[in-house]
Amino acid sequence: MRLLRYCIAIALAAVVPTFAQVNPKLFSDMKWRGIGPLRAGRTRAVAGVPSQPYTFYIGAVNGGVWKTDDAGTTWTPLFDEQPSGSIGAIAVSPSSPNIIYVGSGEGLMRPDLSVGDGMYKSIDSGKTWAHIGLFDAQQIPQIALDPRNPDRLFVAALGHPYGASEERGIFRSLDGGKTFQKVLYIDANTGGSEVKIDPNDPNVVWAGLWQGREGAWENGRWGGTNGGLFKSTNGGDTWTKITGGGLPDNITQVDVAIAPSNSNRIYLTVATGQPINIYRSDDGGKTWIKPTTDTRPAGRIGGGDTPVPVVDPKNPDVLYIASTVTWRSTDAGKTWTGIRGAPGGDDYQNLWINPIDPKIICLTSDQGGVVTFNAGNTWTSWYNQPTAQMYHVTLDNSFPYRACSGQQDSGSACVDSRGNDGLITSHDWHPVGIEEYGYAAPDPLDPDLVFGGKVTRYDRRTGQITNVDPKPLRDYRVVRTAPLIFSKADPHMLLFGANSMWKTVDRGNTWSEISPDLTRKTFDLPQSLGIYRNESTAAVVQRGVIYSIAPSPVNVSRIWAGTDDGLIWTTADGGAHWNNVTPPEMKAFWQVSSLDASPFDPLTAYAAINTLRLDDMHPHLFKTHDGGKTWTAMNEGIGPSPTRVVREDPKRKGLLYAGTETQVWVSLDDGAHWQSLRLNMAATSIRDLQVKDDDLVAGTHGRGFQILDDLTPLRQASATTESEIAWLYKPQTAIRVRGDMNPPTPWPQETPSGQNPPDGAIFDYYLGANVSGPVTLEILDTAGKLVRKYSSMDSVTPLDPLGYSVPLYWAREPRALAATPGHHRWVWDLHYTPVPGMNTGPDADQAVPHETPSVPTSPFANPGIYTAKLTAGGKSLTQTFVLKMDPRVKTTAADWLSQFTVSMQLYDGMLATTTAVTNNSVRGQLQRLMRAIQSSDSAPTAAQRAAATNLLKQWTALKPK
Repeated sequence: MRLLRYCIAIALAAVVPTFAQVNPKLFSDMKWRGIGPLRAGRTRAVAGVPSQPYTFYIGAVNGGVWKTDDAGTTWTPLFDEQPSGSIGAIAVSPSSPNIIYVGSGEGLMRPDLSVGDGMYKSIDSGKTWAHIGLFDAQQIPQIALDPRNPDRLFVAALGHPYGASEERGIFRSLDGGKTFQKVLYIDANTGGSEVKIDPNDPNVVWAGLWQGREGAWENGRWGGTNGGLFKSTNGGDTWTKITGGGLPDNITQVDVAIAPSNSNRIYLTVATGQPINIYRSDDGGKTWIKPTTDTRPAGRIGGGDTPVPVVDPKNPDVLYIASTVTWRSTDAGKTWTGIRGAPGGDDYQNLWINPIDPKIICLTSDQGGVVTFNAGNTWTSWYNQPTAQMYHVTLDNSFPYRACSGQQDSGSACVDSRGNDGLITSHDWHPVGIEEYGYAAPDPLDPDLVFGGKVTRYDRRTGQITNVDPKPLRDYRVVRTAPLIFSKADPHMLLFGANSMWKTVDRGNTWSEISPDLTRKTFDLPQSLGIYRNESTAAVVQRGVIYSIAPSPVNVSRIWAGTDDGLIWTTADGGAHWNNVTPPEMKAFWQVSSLDASPFDPLTAYAAINTLRLDDMHPHLFKTHDGGKTWTAMNEGIGPSPTRVVREDPKRKGLLYAGTETQVWVSLDDGAHWQSLRLNMAATSIRDLQVKDDDLVAGTHGRGFQILDDLTPLRQASATTESEIAWLYKPQTAIRVRGDMNPPTPWPQETPSGQNPPDGAIFDYYLGANVSGPVTLEILDTAGKLVRKYSSMDSVTPLDPLGYSVPLYWAREPRALAATPGHHRWVWDLHYTPVPGMNTGPDADQAVPHETPSVPTSPFANPGIYTAKLTAGGKSLTQTFVLKMDPRVKTTAADWLSQFTVSMQLYDGMLATTTAVTNNSVRGQLQRLMRAIQSSDSAPTAAQRAAATNLLKQWTALKPK
C-alpha cells in the first residue's frame, strides 16, 4: 500500500498541479540560466563504451547524467527533463551499447545526501528515457548487467537512508526492466549496496548487503552486521552468505571486484566498524588473505564510504582502489602507488577501465569525472562540469552582482552574474576563502569583503583570510552549515548562529551573544530511528543548533531564528528577549531549513521545514502574520518532496518562491496554492533562493547557481490576464551594458562557460488563445519617434542561447517575433533600426555568416524614458520603461548626448545612402566612423568630431539635389 501511494504521488507530481493560481502559459517563456561555478561536484556513477574509447557516462549525485564523446573535453547533460537528478549507478550494455540503465539516489550513507525515485532505461544512448520501476528504493548504488544479454540485470537497492523500508536488497530483471523480482533480502533495515556478475560465468553473482541508518540529526549514524557478502551460482535464484575462510565475521559493508581475465581472483574492501581492510581470494572466494599491511589504500575508517576496488581487465595483479586517493597495485595488492589525489580532487568514488585498452580510465570523485588515456599519467579537467553542490546563495551589491556560497568538497565560490566577454568563464568566478559547507556573507557596504564559515573574513583585494570567530576555541555547538547573515535593516549588523546567536557590528572584531541556547533540552526520539532508538548514541541530549536566521528588513530589532531540532524563535528587541513561537504541528528534528522575514511587515515570516532526515518526503511550509502567535501551513500543490527554502518577493507582496529537493515552486497568493517554476531547470536539490533586483537566484546542490532573469511576468500576472486577447507586461528598468556588443576574440566552443543574461530591454507579452494576424512591437522615444520596430512578418532575427527571441550578436539561430498563443519574451538590443543593406561584419568589405559576432550599423539609444507598443489581434497596448546606463560607466550626461548627437548624424547619413545614389566609399566611411564613436560609452574625441564634420560635408556634396 505504501508503494502504491508513493507511485500515485510521483505520477501526480509529473503533471501541472491542480491548484495553479495562474495559467503557466503566462510565464512559460522564462528560462533559467546556469552561471556555474564551472567546477564539478560529487559524482559516483560511471560507465564507458569499450568499442567507443572516447565515450563515457557519469552520474552526479545531484546533477543528473552526463555524456562525453570527446574523452572528457566536453560533457553534455542527458537527464535534464527527468524528475530526479540524484544518480547512484550507470550501466551500459557491453553487447548493445545503445542500452543504458540508470539507478537514482546517490547510494551513500553520509550526513548530506539526496534520494532518487528508482530505475531508468534508455535504448538510444541517452537521448530518451523511460522509468522502469523500483520507485521506493530511494538509493541505488550498483547495477550489474549480463555482458551477453542486455535484458538480464541485477540492481542493488539500498533503500531509505533515514528509515526502515521494504524495497531493499538485490533485485533481478530478466525482461529489460519491465518487471523486477526481489531475489536477496534480509529485512527492512538492510539494503543492497553491491552487486557484480562474474564476467566469465553470468550465473555467478556476488552481492553486498549493508545494514545502515542515517540519523535525524547531523552525523547520527547506526548500523549492524545483518548484511555481509553473498554469492549465487545459479543466476540469483538462491544465495549463500560467505563467511570464514579468512574473512571477519562482523562485516557491515563490502565492495567486490572480480578480475575479468581470471574469475578466481577476487578482491574485497571490507568494513567492520574498524579500519577498512582489503582482502584477496585466489580460489573463487573459498579462502581469503589480506595482501597488504599498507593502511593507505583503504583510506576511510569504515561504513558509509567504503573504497571501491576495480581490477585491470587484462591483468589480475593490477588493482585500483578509489578512496581518498586513487591507488594502484601491480602485484596483486601487496604494494601501492597513489596515482591521483589532492590537488586535483579527493574522495574518489568509482572508476571504469576500458577492457580493450586498460590505459583508458574514467574516474569519478567528489570533483566530477576525469579521463586518462595513459593509465593515469595525465587527466582531463573537472573544471568543465556545472554540477557544483552549493549549500546556499547570497548576493553582493556589486555590478554585475555576484552569487556566493560554500561548495561541497571544493571550498567556496563567488560567481559573476554577467561576464564582460559575452560568456561567464573561469575569469568570472573565484573562491572566497570560506569553508566548503558554509554560508558566504558579502559585506553590503564593501562587496570585496566576504564573511563565511564559522567565521572568516576574506578580502578580495589581497586574498587574505582572517579568522574572526566569536570564540576562537568554539565552546559552542555548530554543524557543517551555520547561518551567517547581514541585516538589510542595518548593513553593519552580521548575525551568526551556533546553539546561540551572535552579533557583530564591526566586521567580526568584537561579538556579543544575543540569545541563550535556543535548542531543545529534551525531546521524544523520532519514530524514524526504529530499532536504533535504544543505541547509546541516540540518547536524548541537547544536540541541536540554530540552522536559520532571518533579520527583518523593515525593523532592525525583529529577528527570527530556527533550529535543526524543530524550534522557531523571534525577538522584537534585538535579542534582549526571545519568544518560542514554534507551530504546534512541528516535532523534534523538523529541521527549520530556512526562515524569511517579510520585506513588507515585521510581523510576517515564512518557514521552510525539511523532514528528509525523518524519512518524511512531504513538504512543510508555514507562514505567520502576527509575529508567530499563529501559523498557517501552506503546502497545497507542491509535490511529494521535502522543502528546503521559502522567500517572499520584495516587490510583490504575497508572491512567494520555494525550493524542494527537486525543483523551484511559486505561489501568487501568499502560499495558499503553489505551482511549478522548474521551467527548463534540471531536477536538483534547491538549497537556497534569493531575489536580487528583478532576478531570482537559486543555489542548487548539484547544478551550481541558476538565475531566472526578470521576474516581470510573475510580479504582474493575474488570473484575468489569460482572458485578454493580448497583454504587454510593464518592462523593468533596462541597463545599457555593452559586454556582448563589442565581443573579443570569440571563446572556443569547447570552453566551459556559463550564460550571460540578455543584453538589452526585456519585453514580456502574452497572446490569448484566439489571437490572429500579425504581431508588432515598437519602441518609441520620449517624443514618440520610432526607434525600433519588430514584426512577426519580418525576416528572421537571431535566437539567443537561452531560447529568447533576441537579436544578440553571438546568437546562433534565426527567429521572428512570435505570434502564437502564450507567453513570449523579446529583447531589444537597445539599438536603433539597422541600416538596410549595410554590411554588419567586422570588415565592411567582407561578408560574414551570422554565427560570427556582427557589428551594429545603428547607434545605441540614449538613457531615458521609452515606450513599448504591442499590437496584436486588433489591440494596441503601451508601457513605458526606463533605460539606464551601466552603473560602472562614469560618463556625464552631456558626453552621452554629444556621442549620441554625432552618431545620429552619421546614422542619418547611412540611411540616406540606401535611397540615394552616392559614393560607396563615403557610405562605408560613415559606418566605420560611427562604429568607432559608439565603441565605448564616452564622448567623441576631437579627431572623431573633426572627421565627422568633414565626412558629413562630403556626404552632403554627393547627395542628389
